Amino acid sequence: METVCHKNLTGGRWAELSFAEQMGNVGSEVGRAISWQKRGQEQLKEQALIRAFELLDLTVCDRRWRGKLKELLRAREALADFFYGDNIYRSSPEFLERYFYHFARAARKNR
Repeated sequence: METVCHKNLTGGRWAELSFAEQMGNVGSEVGRAISWQKRGQEQLKEQALIRAFELLDLTVCDRRWRGKLKELLRAREALADFFYGDNIYRSSPEFLERYFYHFARAARKNR
């Protein structure tokens, strides 16, 4: 059974957001996961990661971003590798936060 954390977004609200807004929201959850990891709060880190992957998957499924599918799937792979894998991409918390920060900044600029 799949858990849906963002039920209000799956009904269409997510499709109203721009790419930058969607990725900025993913980045917020990634930032929370990193923060909880630094504090040694594994359960809270896992909850933030579940939400981050759910939002990223909603973005992957958004047909407007078909041209960005390679980047989206690579970002998903890098996140999974950093938090659950062997970190073969040599990601760091700083790199991940910086990657997503640019989307959040662009989303705020376009409001």
